[in-house]
Amino acid sequence: MVILSWNVAGRVARLPDQVERVRALDADVVCLQEVTRTTAPVWERELRDHGYRGLELAALGPGRSLPVLTAARDPLESSPVASVPLPERVLAVRLSDGTEIVNVHSPISPRPGLAKVLTHEAVHRHLARPAGHPRLVCGDLNTPRKEHPDGRVWTFARDRYGRLQRGERWDAAELALIRGLEPHGFRDAFRALHGYERRELSWEWPRYSGGYRLDHLVVSAAFDVRECGYEHAWRKDGLSDHSPLVALLAIRGDRGESPVS
Repeated sequence: MVILSWNVAGRVARLPDQVERVRALDADVVCLQEVTRTTAPVWERELRDHGYRGLELAALGPGRSLPVLTAARDPLESSPVASVPLPERVLAVRLSDGTEIVNVHSPISPRPGLAKVLTHEAVHRHLARPAGHPRLVCGDLNTPRKEHPDGRVWTFARDRYGRLQRGERWDAAELALIRGLEPHGFRDAFRALHGYERRELSWEWPRYSGGYRLDHLVVSAAFDVRECGYEHAWRKDGLSDHSPLVALLAIRGDRGESPVS
């Protein structure tokens, strides 16, 4: 299974180019973040026309924006995540083979009402429950601040020197998805292949050549991770301020392969 996860940054002017790249990649599963009310109908139409029979757009409440969207070759079944403060930011679905995919666009830290903390805690609870099917979570998780070569991770609960500023609960919540699921058999797909010595940015400040790896794929033990990386050219071409993550996964025991374009 080839999976694409991409924060498309709500860009309207570059939408045709975004669609072209996504269709050319021809992934089995597409998870988009920062779709808008304007771009959603276009994405839905273009993906369906390209053979994605399963398509779910997260529900938008009054005054809400930037829903996530998930598309797959086969029909999808909803698998709701309870107690999410912003329902448009989290979408969980099941594929026809039972695989569960949770598509997340984490709120930024300044969002009021502990929205970021509550979102990560809710998704962690959902995935920490025992299940008899393969599961993964992907998307723009808006963390971490820094990854060290020895595997230590600093979240945005800390300042640039690593000092805790927002409290232990905030720190634990940001770690909950990228490291906190490890006791339940999950692992960061990119780090599982490349280790922590490799520095990688998926979002950056072009003017200052700095940034963070905010876009992630965390998979359960049911998966073999064959390939996992970022299409930085899409970001450098101005299609989004995020690089899409592309991975080739196989359920353990499945010898089938589909090359990543």
